[in-house]
Amino acid sequence: MKRTTMVVAAALGLALGLSACGQGAVQGANAGGEVYNWDFTISTGKTSTWHEGAELFAETLREQSGGRMNVNIFTNEQLSGGDQAAGVEQLMNGEKAFSYNSTIIYAGLDPKFGAINAPFLYTDFAQAEQAIDASALAAYEELSESKGVKLLGFGESGFRQVTNNVRPVDDPADLAAVKIRIPGIGLFTDAYRLLGANPTTMNFAEVFTSLQQGTIEGQENPIDIIHSSGLQEVQKYLTVWNYVYDPLILGMNKEMFDGLTPEDQQIVLDAAAKANELQIRNNREKEAGQLEELRGAMEVTELTPEQAEAFRQAMAPLYEQYRDIWGAELAEAVQAPKD
Repeated sequence: MKRTTMVVAAALGLALGLSACGQGAVQGANAGGEVYNWDFTISTGKTSTWHEGAELFAETLREQSGGRMNVNIFTNEQLSGGDQAAGVEQLMNGEKAFSYNSTIIYAGLDPKFGAINAPFLYTDFAQAEQAIDASALAAYEELSESKGVKLLGFGESGFRQVTNNVRPVDDPADLAAVKIRIPGIGLFTDAYRLLGANPTTMNFAEVFTSLQQGTIEGQENPIDIIHSSGLQEVQKYLTVWNYVYDPLILGMNKEMFDGLTPEDQQIVLDAAAKANELQIRNNREKEAGQLEELRGAMEVTELTPEQAEAFRQAMAPLYEQYRDIWGAELAEAVQAPKD
């Protein structure tokens, strides 16, 4: 009886110890260092490149730490009930360790994050990469840290496109009165109002059903998200206009990162670099094939440079309006370097 009591007490003590650790180090770490059990959320499902990047990140951490670092991946913002902004707040507050979230979602909490999402800021991936490497990444590292997030590099959701059930869109007037779902960011609200659309915000988890029921008529997202979320099943028209570049912040709660040894910090940084590289490569490589599949289910319009210029001019007032919000230094940091 005495032995049984001792075993039960020991088991209870271990369970309490693990519970108390939460997202931090597990008590009673092995000789190789602290043991961690971390949560990582993404906004998309298991068929997305976001999930591929998260999986490689988790695998690399486990391998390079000798099994000390364990990551649980949650799709579709499960930990915040599908609410992406609430998910970012969880990261900032230390309720989870990692997340992949668009800078657009961060901008819903602080509009400064939207500087890199300005409409028609970049013409292609090369321009975006040049800006990020030159100054944008450093600027966003500083901005993220001020919000309690360690930026572990950028992934990429790609350029955002627009879909709807009303009509093909190749001119700003075609969006007039279209009820379109956008993320909860003032920049996008103002952009679509300039185009005469009727923008509305909602959690992305609600978009498919809302389109299906006709509550909204359109939405905008990168090709990977449109494809992996099956939006072609509830949308008739797709316009490829590359109007906003959408980088992903691979973020870690800063307090958790700062609590790691320098050696463990380097393991995390190296794993993040590998994950981001894979996610970006796969996102770009898959996009062409995904677009071809979407052509089989939707009417696809690809804007000419002249057609895109009409939209650019219609949205031009946003730059003057938001420069003071972003701040001159950040607004300059996201600009593509001059040749």
